[in-house]
Amino acid sequence: MSTHGELAPGSRLADIRRRLGLSQRRVAELSGLTHGAICTIEQDKVSPAVSSLQKLLKVYDMSLSEFFAEPKAPVRNKVVVNENELVEIGSRGVSFRLVHNGNRQRALGFLIECYAPGTSTGGHLKHQGEEVGTVLEGEIELTVDGEHYRLTAGQSYVIDTGLPHTFTNTSDRECRIISAHTPANL
Repeated sequence: MSTHGELAPGSRLADIRRRLGLSQRRVAELSGLTHGAICTIEQDKVSPAVSSLQKLLKVYDMSLSEFFAEPKAPVRNKVVVNENELVEIGSRGVSFRLVHNGNRQRALGFLIECYAPGTSTGGHLKHQGEEVGTVLEGEIELTVDGEHYRLTAGQSYVIDTGLPHTFTNTSDRECRIISAHTPANL
């Protein structure tokens, strides 16, 4: 793989965009530039004006100095994440262990959830995105937009997380769930 020191500015911008998983059309929407302008810049048919470059780099969360800096050794994200490296983000008897390898651009979040008897996520969670999960053991009451569902081991759920939702363990035994959600950074 070539380093950005070997790439023309447009090719480098195309490389960054692809690594972030963005389409040219999405970058056009986010930057305010036209799709045609992005195409010609990425094909190195024109050099980007500083103002256009700044708009693109803002979308890529990168400064001008980072863009023009000498290349660093490529960062490889971990492939295997050990149990002791999971990130605990839960509280009050609800454990959410996030499986995370350090990749800031990940598109998907993955949790190992554990609900002690009588615990709840409390209130109503609500965030743009979606969530899919499976109850591994025990049972959980899932409330989505005022509707209640009782799930037991082996059952799965798919929810629009833009709707208010709550997980409550009303049983006398622990409940374990695995789930994946978007966006990755809740």
